[in-house]
Amino acid sequence: MLSGLPRQPRNPNLLVGFDTADDAGVFRLQDDLALVQTLDFFTPIVDDPFDYGRIAALNSLSDVWAMAGTPVTALSVTCFPKKGVDWAILSEVMRGGLEVLSQHKVTLLGGHSVDNQQIMFGYAVTGIIHPEQVATNAAAAPGELLVLTKPIGTGVISTGIKFQTAESSIAAAAVETMLLPGEAAARVMRDFHVRCATDITGFGLLGHLWEVAQASRASLEIDSARVPLLDGALELAGQEMLTSGDKTNREFVGSGVAFREGLDSDLTSLLFDPQTAGGILMSVPRQKVDPLLAQLKRVYPRAAVIGRVAGSGSPTIVVG
Repeated sequence: MLSGLPRQPRNPNLLVGFDTADDAGVFRLQDDLALVQTLDFFTPIVDDPFDYGRIAALNSLSDVWAMAGTPVTALSVTCFPKKGVDWAILSEVMRGGLEVLSQHKVTLLGGHSVDNQQIMFGYAVTGIIHPEQVATNAAAAPGELLVLTKPIGTGVISTGIKFQTAESSIAAAAVETMLLPGEAAARVMRDFHVRCATDITGFGLLGHLWEVAQASRASLEIDSARVPLLDGALELAGQEMLTSGDKTNREFVGSGVAFREGLDSDLTSLLFDPQTAGGILMSVPRQKVDPLLAQLKRVYPRAAVIGRVAGSGSPTIVVG
């Protein structure tokens, strides 16, 4: 659909654009300062409007953290019906978002709202970073190990919440995971000079890995047994609590991924499961992994090595 649009002249200060489908754009202002910019908003995925606002804010900030940047300002993006829904709900959504922004010293500058029957909420976020510290999805190198900070499964659990099949403890654990910020991961990435990362959101784990494989021209190997899963997620996948993203994410990756024969189909569904405020995936030089993982586990207890960059050349993913 977009392929026929004219290309803009390449600006030498554009460090990361949309050509590699990265998490955010990066534009250099001066030798030691660049802007990181992103926008994200989505429909409610939990029942509590305050939690929805908090999750939406963290999901938006995560794109900046995934580039190893520091978010500094935000603009809200709001779709809400003028009639038929109590406006106190919108107030709670915005209160939740504002709490998260304040916790992370991100200044809300304003925003825009439209009358719309489908509720949607999120933020456009601007961050800053030193140009030499930018992490992109295009820098995975052969021999590096793939580290994931948080477990997956929020998509099927959110669907389970919608259809009232997810137990309260499972739903609460998923919300707790979504509310775990990526700020500490960004700090670790800067400390260990990590140059390849992405956050796991709507395209699911395999979709975002596929973007890394394509952008880096790399072959990746994933050990499915080492991928951390949220409690209850596998069972909900078995109950067909799948989002439409299960189908579209499979179509997106297509023949780029190969699965070990006999791999559990429910686990495969979780690998394609769209995530909200998911973890950050890093490609880390092998000699840095142990100290990096030790530091991550102080904040992300389920952080784990889930695979490796097997080689360069034709982009592929093999899941064993």
